[in-house]
Amino acid sequence: MRDVIVTNQGPKAIGPYSQGIRANGFIYLSGQIPLDPATQQLVEGDIHAQTDRVLRNIQGMLEASGSSVAKVVKTTVFLKNMSEFTAMNEVYGMYFRDNPPARSTVEVARLPKDVLVEIEVIALA
Repeated sequence: MRDVIVTNQGPKAIGPYSQGIRANGFIYLSGQIPLDPATQQLVEGDIHAQTDRVLRNIQGMLEASGSSVAKVVKTTVFLKNMSEFTAMNEVYGMYFRDNPPARSTVEVARLPKDVLVEIEVIALA
């Protein structure tokens, strides 16, 4: 069973992909960048502001799908600059306080719309 997730709690897909997929008891969210779902505009600001917007999008999309950040089992964080890891991690830790998920963090050459951070998640449905 495979269901496409579509919600206004996260940004609309800006290409040929789904916001997320529910399959076999899991929710797979596409990588989220700091787009405000109400305006589809990028949130300006430093890594703190951008990470917070990304994680608020993820939280809203998971909740709209019947899940939550507490059910996230794996995240992948893509950073424009690894020197901003500590600052990103401060915000990340506010969303994943207890029993945080497994995580990979990598520095990448470029992210969509030249943002500072993108995060994708896998959660229990």
